[in-house]
Amino acid sequence: MSGTPMRGPNCRLFASPDRIRRIHPAGNTASSMDPLGWVAVALVAAGVIGSVLPLVPGGALSVAGVLAYWWSTGYAEPSTILVGVLVAVGLLAAVVDYAGGAIAARAGGASAVTTAAAVLVGIVLLFVAGPIGFVIGLAATVFTIEFAQHADAEAGLRVAAYATVGVLASTAVQVLLTGSILVVMILVAVV
Repeated sequence: MSGTPMRGPNCRLFASPDRIRRIHPAGNTASSMDPLGWVAVALVAAGVIGSVLPLVPGGALSVAGVLAYWWSTGYAEPSTILVGVLVAVGLLAAVVDYAGGAIAARAGGASAVTTAAAVLVGIVLLFVAGPIGFVIGLAATVFTIEFAQHADAEAGLRVAAYATVGVLASTAVQVLLTGSILVVMILVAVV
């Protein structure tokens, strides 16, 4: 049965039957991994880093790494079920990446126009001041537009806070999701 854990002293987590036959009891899998396998694991690691950096698709990089590793092993490992789960987690990270901040801004009361303007200003400031510029630009733009529309500083601050917390929370969720993919892939590659 593909993808079932083995039992016993030489247990290899997430091993497929094909992989079980190839592993020496002393274990020599990581050192014998082909270069494409290492590139695939590096893609998954880049996905974690991309989760922190705006405009870098962390979830998509993680999915690409999982699929590249699976292909490099001749679809022998990880199991098809585990690949499906990892791809689903990576796609969820991508959805959180693209929708998390906007959903939080909308939940705080920002209009779609305010959210779009804030993202555009954030992207411009990303190139000027890095990730901090993105966050500050987003918050300042949401506050400015909301204050201009409603002349209510308290409401503008509330909406800006929702947007900022939403972006930061979506980043944390992305790191958690892509980080879990990385941990599993390292286990698959090494164990």
